[in-house]
Amino acid sequence: MKDELPQGWATVQLGEIAQINPRHPKDLDDSISVSFAPMAALSESKPQFQFLEERPLSEVRKGFTHFAEGDVLFAKITPCMENGKGAVAIGLRNGLGCGTTELHVIRPLGEIESHYIYRFLAQPSVRRAAKDNFTGTAGQARVPTSFIEQLEVPIAPLTEQRRIVAKLEGLLGKVDACKERLAKIPALLKRFRQSVLAAACSGRLTADWREENQEAETAAVLLKKFSGNAEISEPNDLPARWIRCRLESLADLITKGASPRWQGISYTDAGVLFVTSENVGWGKMLFDQRKFVEPRINEIQPRSVLQKGDLLTNIVGASIGRSAIYELDEIANTNQAVALIRLKACLEKRYILHVLNSPSLVEHMHCQEVDVARSNVSLSDVREFPIPLPPLAEQHEIVRRVEKLFALADQIEARLARAQSQTDAITPSLLALAFRGQLVPQHPNDEPASALMDRIRQAEDVAGKLSRKASARRPA
Repeated sequence: MKDELPQGWATVQLGEIAQINPRHPKDLDDSISVSFAPMAALSESKPQFQFLEERPLSEVRKGFTHFAEGDVLFAKITPCMENGKGAVAIGLRNGLGCGTTELHVIRPLGEIESHYIYRFLAQPSVRRAAKDNFTGTAGQARVPTSFIEQLEVPIAPLTEQRRIVAKLEGLLGKVDACKERLAKIPALLKRFRQSVLAAACSGRLTADWREENQEAETAAVLLKKFSGNAEISEPNDLPARWIRCRLESLADLITKGASPRWQGISYTDAGVLFVTSENVGWGKMLFDQRKFVEPRINEIQPRSVLQKGDLLTNIVGASIGRSAIYELDEIANTNQAVALIRLKACLEKRYILHVLNSPSLVEHMHCQEVDVARSNVSLSDVREFPIPLPPLAEQHEIVRRVEKLFALADQIEARLARAQSQTDAITPSLLALAFRGQLVPQHPNDEPASALMDRIRQAEDVAGKLSRKASARRPA
């Protein structure tokens, strides 16, 4: 590394330029107030504390880590260390702090910039090296003090350190602002999709289509073809030729499965695919994780055997309201947390899916929840779901428009993922440039780092001599 550094830089061990894990002086008054930092107070990306508590020194002097104004904090336990937790201790009460024992404290000597050390330790390469040197058992692995003491640090001239810190602060501030703006987009896309579904299920999305297709068969005629005298209504809040009907009027089957335990059936590594609420997402099935049960479940629970094209909606727990269409050719069964809806053949299934996922019907489902301990919607309530039903031709047009708009949202999401990935790569690149001496220009008149190191060593020698003299005068 020394050969790669710019002129005037030096490579030293961190223990040569900083005190590692110092303690507060013993003669401090225990009644004074100090700042206290639990692990949650440390950010994963910024040197500032997220919050600080205040406690009497007498409460935290023993059993906690000590630090002071300007110290650099480095989380030493997994996974906090890998996640980047750290801080520069600024704004401490009476200039003193205590905190979780899972911290290494680095107190820069001389005029070494604390933020320079913090940014060096924040590099992914340093965190990976620290992980490679973990000691302890899984879940309790920690970075040993020896790693921190022996860690090689490229030291720039003091004035260049300050330029690097200022430059990084400006650039990383812009990166953080960009990340914050990108982080708002998923919520905007969610609201966009909800707005599309709301417009689709109220008729607003296809208002222009109805003007051009007034001869389309009414929904009432469609429903009477396959449901006979089914009870229907034509409310004023829906377009002409639309009706509102119960979900059971549109289905050949509405049911749910049961827990395999209730039937004495075991989970297996292979067998019949067993669909749970985890597999039913918003508009799509999620099969990253699959469960299988003994094949005899289909004999014990034949009504809940899935067919391709069945609608599934979650009716238990935090995922109530998520609905999707089962599109696999694979025979499967389902549990009691998922309602199976087998629609009449003459309906556009994807339109009914969009209705089930629409904000108004999801809200309706949550209003039907029972059992405070674990929310659930009963099958009788599912059968009563109010469905706004347009003519069949308009159902097809609604699906076409919704899927076109959703495809646009999907494209934006893909571009967002690429933008976030690129943005995440900027910070490590900037830090790498900074500590190779390539972020800011070198000034030929800067005092070299070797002179700074000489002053630090001389100060340490003097401090060592004074400490030895004090020890010699102390009575045995």
